[in-house]
Amino acid sequence: MITIALTKGRILTDTLPLLAAVGIVPADDPLSSRKLVFGTSQENVRLVVLRGSDVPTYVKRGAADLGITGKDTLMEVGSDDIYEWIDLGIAKCRMMTAGFKGSQGQDSSSRLRVATKYVNSARAYYASRGRQVEIFKLYGGMEVAPLLDLADEIVDIVDTGNTLKANGLEPLELIADISSRLIVNRASMKLKFDQIEPLLQSIAAQAKV
Repeated sequence: MITIALTKGRILTDTLPLLAAVGIVPADDPLSSRKLVFGTSQENVRLVVLRGSDVPTYVKRGAADLGITGKDTLMEVGSDDIYEWIDLGIAKCRMMTAGFKGSQGQDSSSRLRVATKYVNSARAYYASRGRQVEIFKLYGGMEVAPLLDLADEIVDIVDTGNTLKANGLEPLELIADISSRLIVNRASMKLKFDQIEPLLQSIAAQAKV
């Protein structure tokens, strides 16, 4: 049995047509079903739908052989113990700093207060810029932090930028271009090579890169 861990939300919506193109169709619709584990049109392949931050853990620990998750998640949790096999070119967006218009570069000697759920990625980015920062974790509603003077900047995923604009903020600096990646458990790649390698090649042929 090959188990593929998928990420809920936009990534799942973009992933299902890609899997269908290689002949993997879930028995039930993951977008509407409350189930988390799905059989598929291929008897030896099953899907499990998870939070994005959990996908690397399932793959690292061998509960899933393959996984599809965002590069932002891999940057945050690390991917040393897994193969980051290919950029699928789906669910594209950007990880950026954001703040009030015209705030970029002001008083660069002072300690910057930064709100984000990407604590590790933010810390690495500001360190590379030589900025002193106080970083604290929020789990959502990032745009509110500068409005209530909780933070000077935020680090978040930006797609259209409309939410930032609606709250009087703007993107400031690009940290990374983000898209979804196919990751592989190292042991599975060895032990199930004859099953997994043809599947990887088929998915790669359909990838939007």
